[in-house]
Amino acid sequence: MTVSPPTIRNPIGDPVELAPADLALQDASQASQFHDHVQATMLRYDPQELANTYSGKFFRLFGRLWTLITTFVGFALGILWDKRSNLVKQNEAKRAIELRELLTRLGPAYIKIGQALSTRPDLVPASYLDELSKLQDQIPPFPNEIAFQFIREELGADPDEIYAELSPNPIAAASLGQVYKGRLKTGEQVAVKVQRPDLGDLVCLDLYLVRNLALWAKLNIKRIRSDLVAIVDEFATRIYEEMDYAHEAYNAERFASLYGHLPDIYIPKIYSEYTGRRVLTMEWIEGTKLTDLEAVAAQGIDATYLIEVGVECSLRQLLEYGFFHADPHPGNLLAMPNGKLAYLDFGMMSQVKTYQRYGLIEAIVHLVNRDFERLAEDYVKLEFLTPDTDLEPIIPALASVFNNALGASVAELNFKSMTDKLSELMYEYPFSVPAYYALIIRSLVTLEGIAINVDPEFKVLSKAYPYVAKRLLTDPAPELRTSLKELLFKDGSFRWNRLENLLKNARDSQDYDLGSSIEKAIDFLFSERGEFIRDRIVDEVVRNIDVLSQDAVRNTNMALSDWLGFLPQRPANQQVVTVTSETDRQNLEHIRTIWGLLQDTPGFDPMKILQIVPTLLSKPETQQMGQEIVSNLMQRAAARLIRGIFLEQENAQADPVAAMRS
Repeated sequence: MTVSPPTIRNPIGDPVELAPADLALQDASQASQFHDHVQATMLRYDPQELANTYSGKFFRLFGRLWTLITTFVGFALGILWDKRSNLVKQNEAKRAIELRELLTRLGPAYIKIGQALSTRPDLVPASYLDELSKLQDQIPPFPNEIAFQFIREELGADPDEIYAELSPNPIAAASLGQVYKGRLKTGEQVAVKVQRPDLGDLVCLDLYLVRNLALWAKLNIKRIRSDLVAIVDEFATRIYEEMDYAHEAYNAERFASLYGHLPDIYIPKIYSEYTGRRVLTMEWIEGTKLTDLEAVAAQGIDATYLIEVGVECSLRQLLEYGFFHADPHPGNLLAMPNGKLAYLDFGMMSQVKTYQRYGLIEAIVHLVNRDFERLAEDYVKLEFLTPDTDLEPIIPALASVFNNALGASVAELNFKSMTDKLSELMYEYPFSVPAYYALIIRSLVTLEGIAINVDPEFKVLSKAYPYVAKRLLTDPAPELRTSLKELLFKDGSFRWNRLENLLKNARDSQDYDLGSSIEKAIDFLFSERGEFIRDRIVDEVVRNIDVLSQDAVRNTNMALSDWLGFLPQRPANQQVVTVTSETDRQNLEHIRTIWGLLQDTPGFDPMKILQIVPTLLSKPETQQMGQEIVSNLMQRAAARLIRGIFLEQENAQADPVAAMRS
C-alpha cells in the first residue's frame, strides 16, 4: 500500500504535539513549524483570484445569477407587498420561513450564508434570526464511487487497502461532505469524512457573485451601515477553511492541546496519515446527543453536569485562549458512555484576540456595575461602533435594555432573551457586529438552547460568573486589575459585598487556586498600580483596629465594673458619646465573613499564609503602611481625647451639680 505523506505533520516529519504558549513555551517553536506547514498547504480565500477566475466566464456567471434572481424575486415582491399593505409585522414570521427554505434550495454556500446571517442582528431583523438559525445542511448523499475515488486521490491507495472496514453507505450527509464509519487495519474504529464533488467550484462561484452583490448594496442602499464586503470576506475565509479537511484536522489537534486536559472533556484523535484536503479520518465516538434526554438518562449520565462542563470549556475558549468552537450544535456535543462530553466537527472555529477577550470581561464588569457610559465605550473598543459615533443617544438605550434584563441579578439572566433585546438595539443604532462576536453569540445561544432543553431552569450566566470571578481575582493583566478596582471601589468607598460575592463565586470555579490568587494579589498590591489599594487598606485597617480597641476598652471597663459591683449611672440629660459608627461595625463584620469564606475555600492553608508574613514585613511598602497606620491611630486617639475633654466641659457648664458628683 502506498500512502501519501502525512498532511498534519511538521516539515521535518516528527509528530507535533501542540501546546498553549502560556503553558509550554518550550514547545512554541515546534508548534509554530506545524502551524506554518498547515498554513502553507491550506486552501486560501483570495477575492482577487476569484475575480481573475470568473472574469471571462460570462455565460456561467449569467446562468447562476439568473437562478439567484428568479429565486429571490418572489421573496422580494412579497416583502414589497407587505410594506404597501402595512402587513410587515403580521407576515414577518412567514417571510422568515420562506427565506430559510429558498436558501436551502440554493445549496451549500447559501445554507452557510443563512447560518451566518442568523448571528447578524445588525443586518437582519430580530424576527428572522431564530428562523435562520434553524437552517440545516442535511442533503442527499453523493455516490460511493466518487467518495472512494477521492480517498484514492488523497491517500494514494484504495479504501480497502487503508481501512479494514468501511460502511457500505454514508451514515450522515451534509452540505460540504458525508461521513462513513470504518475501522483501521490496526483495529481502531474511525469516522471518515469525504468532501462533496465540485464543491469548491460551486461555492467559489457563489462567493464571487455574493461579494459583488454586497459591493453593489454597500454603494446603493443607505440603510445598510455595516461593511458588507468585509463581512462576506470574513465568511468566505471561514467556508474555505471548512472545505479544507487538513485544516480541520489541525483545528482538532490544537483544540485538544488547549482544552483536552479539562475534566470530563474529550476530543477525538485525528489520524493525520489518513487525512488530506478532501478526506478526514478521526476517532469514532460512541455517544448520545445531550438533547436526547431519555437515552442519556438510561445510561446513568447526568446531562446537567455535562452542560456545566460545556459552559466551563466554552468560557476557557472565549476568554482564556480565544480559540473557540463556533458551532456547538446538539450533533457536535455528545454524552459518552463513560460520562464525558465529546466535541466533534472542528471545521468552523474562530479566534478572539487578547484585547477583545479582556474587553469582553471589562464589559461584564461595567454591566454588573450598571455603568452604561463605560459600557458604550466598551462597544467602541470592541469595534461594534466607530470612534466617531455619538454615544449620547446610545447610553440611555443600553440602560433601557439592561436595566430591565438585570432586574434580579446577572446570574439570573436568560442569555438569549438579553441578546434578542440587544439585537433590536443594534439594528436600530449604527452598530456593526464584528465577525468574532457574531460567532460567540451563536455559540453561547446554541449552548444555552441545549442547556434549557436539559434543564429549563439552567442559567448559562449563573454558571459562567464563577469563572469570571476567578479571572478577576487571579489574572494579573492590567486591564483586569483595573476592572477589579472598578468593581470593588465606588466613590472612594470599598464595596465589601462585591468582594464577598467574588470570593463565593470563585471558589466554585474548577481550578481556582487560592494560594496562587493570594500570591498574585500581593504582587499587584505592592506594584506601582497597587498604590491606590494600599491607601485604602491603610484606611480600613485604621478604622477596624480603632473599632476593636474601643470595644476592648469598653468590655474591660464593663467587666471590672461588674466585678467590683459598681455600675455608674449616667444622668438622663448627659449626652451619650458613640465611639464607633454603624458603618465601622459593618466593615468589621464583612472582614470576619471574608475570613470565613477563605477558610471554607478548597486549598486554604493558614500555615502557607503565615509563611509569607516575614516576606511582607520586609517590604518597604509594608513598613510605610505600618507607619501610616500608627500615625493615623494616634491622630484618632488624640482627636477622641480632645473631643472628650471638650464634651466634659460642656456637660459641666450645663449641669454643675452633676459634674461635681461625677
